[in-house]
Amino acid sequence: MATEIERKFLVTDNIYRLMAEAEVEIAQCYISRQVDATVRVRRAGNRGFLTVKSRNRGATRGEWEYEIPLRDAHELASLAGGWSIEKTRYKVAYAGHMWEVDEFHGRHEGLVIAEVELADEAEEVELPPFAGQEVTGDPAYYNSTLAGE
Repeated sequence: MATEIERKFLVTDNIYRLMAEAEVEIAQCYISRQVDATVRVRRAGNRGFLTVKSRNRGATRGEWEYEIPLRDAHELASLAGGWSIEKTRYKVAYAGHMWEVDEFHGRHEGLVIAEVELADEAEEVELPPFAGQEVTGDPAYYNSTLAGE
């Protein structure tokens, strides 16, 4: 099983835009949003992905992600029944970690969340100047929750 250990923070300053090494437009849809697992289709730039994630256990959860043809991603997205979000993702290297900062669009315009993946939950991480309140484990800030609102 692939494991994802991730911490999330609300963003308080748009300095991340100046710090970003790359950015990509993302559209993602949820085919299934069950209590124990979600199935997501993502279009990131000109690439498609199918991802299954298990329930969070603190900052840790199972994650299986596979690249799929972009055409398949478009077709699978039609099964999502409106459970979707669009965002711009910025990649920011800071203090030995790669941060992903997501600016949400549409009905979540103005929401910006930063996340960082860690090797284990006890790993220390230096917070960048744009990181505000930690929201790790708060279901209100799961992408699957935002997609259903």
